[in-house]
Amino acid sequence: MKFRFIALVLLLAQPAFAQLERKLASETQEVELIFHAPRHINLLTVEPLDKKTLHFAIMHTFGPLNGGIQNLYGLDNGANIQFSFEYALSDKFSLAASRSSRDKFYNLYGRYHLLTQTQDNKIPFSLSLMGGAGVNTSDYTFLQEANPNFTDRTSYAAQIMIARKFSDKISLQVSPMMAYFNDPNPIYLIDGDQNLYLALGLSGKYKITGKSSLTFQYIPNLNSDLRSNVGVGIDIEAGGHVFQMYFVTSQALNEQYLLASNNGRIGEEFRIGFNVNRVFATGRRKK
Repeated sequence: MKFRFIALVLLLAQPAFAQLERKLASETQEVELIFHAPRHINLLTVEPLDKKTLHFAIMHTFGPLNGGIQNLYGLDNGANIQFSFEYALSDKFSLAASRSSRDKFYNLYGRYHLLTQTQDNKIPFSLSLMGGAGVNTSDYTFLQEANPNFTDRTSYAAQIMIARKFSDKISLQVSPMMAYFNDPNPIYLIDGDQNLYLALGLSGKYKITGKSSLTFQYIPNLNSDLRSNVGVGIDIEAGGHVFQMYFVTSQALNEQYLLASNNGRIGEEFRIGFNVNRVFATGRRKK
């Protein structure tokens, strides 16, 4: 009788054991939220969009803080503003368009996510690529010499994003970057006079609560005498938005101008900046 009871218990327990084994078999899960949004201060990140979702971002940077209270610490100097829309055609590929007020600059770019970090470290980091082209549309008809043509106004950008979430609190990203200007005309609102610019972007995030993180950015130029870009700030998730508030040394926002502009000195020309990020689902809801 006792033997029959034990056999019955083992028979009934088999489905439970099988279910437990199925749960353990799914250890290779992708690491989520390496960063809070597809943008981190100025730089793009490895954070992907789900298929058929739209990421809208509005970015602002103001004048330098050293203007003091008389200029409301740079807010009276006006802002460089950029709007961007990025749409995910798949879970790995998205296309985007942006417009910056500085030189009325339009940019088209794409992001492709090659690798995604997994929790079991079979893939120890995430790897994404960005490539884009933009055009300066400012009015230069006042120039005595010839007005720059479309080709002269065009520039290009590329970025490799390699990121790892080391713990629930710490994430880091390394971003080799390049920008190329067909004609770095002195009339443009850039400071460099070279065609090609190379930089190495560094991004960091330290989570302080479930919905907020301290952030850091450093973009040293590698082939010019332009000063490097430095930024520190905070990301806050609230009501479906990600708000990013920071101090940064460059007023530029798009990738090309970010690399070709002369950044302010730390402590002398920090600027207030903030981004607002929002993601919208555009596909049909599953019933």
